[in-house]
Amino acid sequence: MTPTSTLTMAPRFLHAHATHPQADLALSLVWAQLESQGAATMGATLGWCYLTDALAPQAEAVLQGLRERLPGVAWVGGVGVGVLASGVEYIDEPALAVMVSTLPSDDFRVYSGQQPLPALPRVGLSPLSVSPGHAFVPHVAQVHADAHTPELQELITELAGRTRTGYLFGGLSTGRSRSVHLALDPLAEHGDQARGVWSGGVSGVAFSDRVHLVSRVTQGCQPIGMARQITAAERNVVYELDGEPALSCLLRDLNLTAAVTAQGLPREALPKVRATLAGLTDAASDLLEHRNSFGADTRVRHLVGLDPQRQGVAVSDLVEVGMQLAFCQRNVTAARRDLVRACAEIREEFDPQDGLSRTPAGAIYISCAGRGGPHFGGPDAEMQIIRHALGDIPLVGMFAGGEIARHHLYGYTGVLTVWA
Repeated sequence: MTPTSTLTMAPRFLHAHATHPQADLALSLVWAQLESQGAATMGATLGWCYLTDALAPQAEAVLQGLRERLPGVAWVGGVGVGVLASGVEYIDEPALAVMVSTLPSDDFRVYSGQQPLPALPRVGLSPLSVSPGHAFVPHVAQVHADAHTPELQELITELAGRTRTGYLFGGLSTGRSRSVHLALDPLAEHGDQARGVWSGGVSGVAFSDRVHLVSRVTQGCQPIGMARQITAAERNVVYELDGEPALSCLLRDLNLTAAVTAQGLPREALPKVRATLAGLTDAASDLLEHRNSFGADTRVRHLVGLDPQRQGVAVSDLVEVGMQLAFCQRNVTAARRDLVRACAEIREEFDPQDGLSRTPAGAIYISCAGRGGPHFGGPDAEMQIIRHALGDIPLVGMFAGGEIARHHLYGYTGVLTVWA
């Protein structure tokens, strides 16, 4: 009888993470972990690298070190107030998180300001060719951006229009010293594209429709009042909601009965107002989903001012008549519940369908800088929720200055993307 052997499929994603104030030593710790998992011989093609703000000044050295250890690998990534990996969070400390994959090179393309993602071909024209005989059309794209970039929302909208689905996922690099993002084309030999560290603008990696991934937005705020339609507004100031003065609606939702004077709100009312935010959606989108929770299209914005004379409420975004608005506040219970929901929806997407069985293989999570374990009740708590729901799969990401999903820029959310 011929002896049988058990064959195991080689992992397609590997990840590692470490903390150290010296970037070269942090990278050495990360590489030791990756090498022990077989990264040197797995045939990696695409990698992600996230650094905390403390290591941002050494971003070029980190990327060069990765390139020397894994030549031929394309790299993307960013800088945040913290980085994360499966089950662990590093916030306000020098740390590095790295993940590599064996996704087919023909099915992704790294882009940056110097090498932008091409516009979609017009109907009837051949799609852009990545290599002879193989056509590449961007289906979805991951994006990292400098949080200080002017007209960032316009850039995000324009970039989404360069993909077939209009779907982006990612976040804003932010740091006290540098807000750089990473995009390295392994074929580049000189110039900024070869260095791969960018300030301003956007960069990232686009994927073809042959790459199976699932992405979900998880909200972190809870509505404190009803959803209303904006019926009068000018630029970023809302004057009427459902035909009523916007400021009156805000005070009613906050259970504040004190009279508003020409000088503004009474001092005792200010703490409640300062803790209040506004959830917005376009006219065609549902503000509330999942019962009393915000839907994925809802963007949470700060209240930046009040106009007692005209009963207006100013928000940190442009608004239009017809949009929906609900006042809200950050809520730990709601954030935890919605994160569990998002993970459950992703898990369902990987259930066997049409005879195909897919398993989560790797993930990227971009969370708001105001979230993380401390917000969820303890060290690493946010990442522990995800690991409990999806298992201990390779996962890296960062705590960003803003989150990106579809063509929207979010706040106080998490964007979880999982590859099969």
